[in-house]
Amino acid sequence: MAKRDLALDLFRSFQTHKRKPKKNIKESTQKATDPLALGDVLNKLIIDREWKTGIAEGTLFSSWSSIVGEQISDHTTPISLLDGVLTIRTSSTAWSTQLQLVAPDVLHMIQKSAPGALVDSLNILGPEGPTWKHGRRSIKGAQGPRDTYS
Repeated sequence: MAKRDLALDLFRSFQTHKRKPKKNIKESTQKATDPLALGDVLNKLIIDREWKTGIAEGTLFSSWSSIVGEQISDHTTPISLLDGVLTIRTSSTAWSTQLQLVAPDVLHMIQKSAPGALVDSLNILGPEGPTWKHGRRSIKGAQGPRDTYS
């Protein structure tokens, strides 16, 4: 019996643009030791472990710019998503105010673009102010520079 050169067969099939039709393998005839497609294995894992919502939330955070638009994403950062409340940090108080005015539209965009993320409402925060709780001259329990004012 002569050996087949699989690489040569593949090259010839691409040259002639003819591919052999794939055989449909039914799950009932498939053995447990037969290899499975990686996509099928991952989809089964996602469904079995109920990760669909978590993946949708991760997609929301990773594709924030494409969901809300470049202008809004330049001045906002999604912080957390807990119990349907998406917390967003803005770069300035002006952006915080503007985002609160258009919050229903932004929420609708998020729900439309990331349907599995389960976002019910938005919590919009302004930028963090300076803190005086750190440093060599800080005192535990003190309010900071305002503690001497009466």
